[in-house]
Amino acid sequence: MIIGLGSDLCNIERIAKSIERFGARFENRVFTDVERAKAAKRPFTKAGTYAKRFAAKEAFSKAVGTGFRHGVFMKDIGVVNGPSGAPTLSLTGGAKARLDAMIPSGYEAHVHVTLTDDHPWAQAFVIIEALRSQKA
Repeated sequence: MIIGLGSDLCNIERIAKSIERFGARFENRVFTDVERAKAAKRPFTKAGTYAKRFAAKEAFSKAVGTGFRHGVFMKDIGVVNGPSGAPTLSLTGGAKARLDAMIPSGYEAHVHVTLTDDHPWAQAFVIIEALRSQKA
């Protein structure tokens, strides 16, 4: 069953201006080590790489219904790639706690993420699904 849905549209140029103005302070405050390493490998599309991840963080915060309140922080939401290359989220701290609190007993969370960009826009959708636990 679907228990959360969120989307966000982010302006890549806004992210580029934040990087230009605040540099590492902005990057370290908002993005995980994994996200920063990925962006560093893409110098010509760094802002777009960050903008998609920024949008995913916003979309997740909407999907869990809190925004960035109640202990849910941007840096607790990390975009990572699964073995197939598809994006998914790695959650820690308040973001993980909020997601865990939403999942009914006997179910497990499955987070679906899709990212896209077409300059100057980056977009993300997050669907949170609760699936019956396969654990006996």
